[in-house]
Amino acid sequence: MKVLYAIQGTGNGHLSRARDVIPALLKHNISLDILVSGIQADIKLPYPIKYQLKGLSFIFGKKGGIDVWKTYYRANSLRLQKEIKSIPVEEYDLIINDFEPVTAWACKLKNKPCYSFSHQAAVLSNLAPKPKKKDRMGNWILNNYAPTSHQFGLHFKPYEANIYTPIIRNDVRSAAVSNGEHYTVYLPSYSDEKLLRFLSKMKNTKWEVFSKHNNYEYFSNNIHIKPITNEAFVKSMASSKGVFCGAGFETPAESLFMQKKLLVIPMKGQYEQQCNAAALSEMGVPVIKSLKKKHLAKLKDWLNTDTVVPVDYPDTTDQIVSKLLEESLVIR
Repeated sequence: MKVLYAIQGTGNGHLSRARDVIPALLKHNISLDILVSGIQADIKLPYPIKYQLKGLSFIFGKKGGIDVWKTYYRANSLRLQKEIKSIPVEEYDLIINDFEPVTAWACKLKNKPCYSFSHQAAVLSNLAPKPKKKDRMGNWILNNYAPTSHQFGLHFKPYEANIYTPIIRNDVRSAAVSNGEHYTVYLPSYSDEKLLRFLSKMKNTKWEVFSKHNNYEYFSNNIHIKPITNEAFVKSMASSKGVFCGAGFETPAESLFMQKKLLVIPMKGQYEQQCNAAALSEMGVPVIKSLKKKHLAKLKDWLNTDTVVPVDYPDTTDQIVSKLLEESLVIR
């Protein structure tokens, strides 16, 4: 059985998850090729990549959202069309897609089945939480960015059949968890300067900030700015008093798994994160809208509480992969 596993390379969550999914796939009698598209990840895969593409990346801004101009400028529709035409999806028995647009559209244009194995597949479920304020454009983008024919979803809760709890990578599961004196911060859509201004208001709090915009380490009073590496980030989270991050999927899920108190900010103009924030809020996780001064009171309240949201995230990666492979064989 020849399988193509296509992974989104914007952000680190998709590639982090792939580090556990790939070994689960390789336990089966398959020939596996890997495709990665996107230019915004800091995580490297310890496996050979057959197709490395630019794809269609969302570019992080520095004011809490997507940099729309840079995203548009780098989209290059002609290059994207060439990439879509270049992938021989018809040569594979199974396409597994983690919100990756090139193979998704290649399959759609060639009427080839494509199996979504992603968080986005779960977010789109009618039973998954949605924000009170409707975002028709955001919903349309989420539906059409990487369209697939079959869905296996991952979410904070199993809201329906074929939606599973998060895949917690092995280095997080095996991390030595303790309660230190610092808080871990990962907000890649904000500049270091904006984070320093906001966090410095909490003068007696130690912050470890992982920066998307700097590749060197430095201190500013009670704030420690660090470049992103997988090992350092996991160690910081595991030994923290709490985690302050965007309303993505992997980092909040890993924080909850480690039994850390959590505070999130959804990215502006990012519908998926607005949906995640709605789901986390239902679970009891506090959410703030931005790094504006008016939200400092909620930050202080969070710092002064020890409330942790309990979750049960067993290791089911092998079972999910086996079910996906079995279902694809039945359908073929």
